[in-house]
Amino acid sequence: MKKTVSLMLAAFLLIASGEYAQCSKKDSIAKKTEYRKIPAEEAKKILDTNANAILLDVRTESEFVEKHISGAILLPLSEMEEKAAERLPDKNALILVYCRSGVRSKNAANLLISMGYIHVYDMGGIINWPYDTCESGITSKTQ
Repeated sequence: MKKTVSLMLAAFLLIASGEYAQCSKKDSIAKKTEYRKIPAEEAKKILDTNANAILLDVRTESEFVEKHISGAILLPLSEMEEKAAERLPDKNALILVYCRSGVRSKNAANLLISMGYIHVYDMGGIINWPYDTCESGITSKTQ
């Protein structure tokens, strides 16, 4: 009888620990895909140290042509659902998203996360970017 109870208890603990591990794994995946906002300073450090980081401008083409952060690729928020898979094929890529003031970048970051992208950071608006920008093809300081 004691053997049976011990075996049942051992089996229960084994099953419970497996379920806990699955839950923990799911929780860690969920944490990776949460919305994250970072300040310009942190975004600049990432861009300076990670050559593979994707800088994504989600404004309109005319806004992009007028002024953008050097190295950015344009994918307007209005086109994101239909073109993200083509323009951003690696869902594990490090993506930093910006717009003009931070509203569209937040929406775009959340949309990308909902589409399965894992490493997405909202860096807000270009109006808060204190570093160099390209204006109509000319690099200028925004400070």
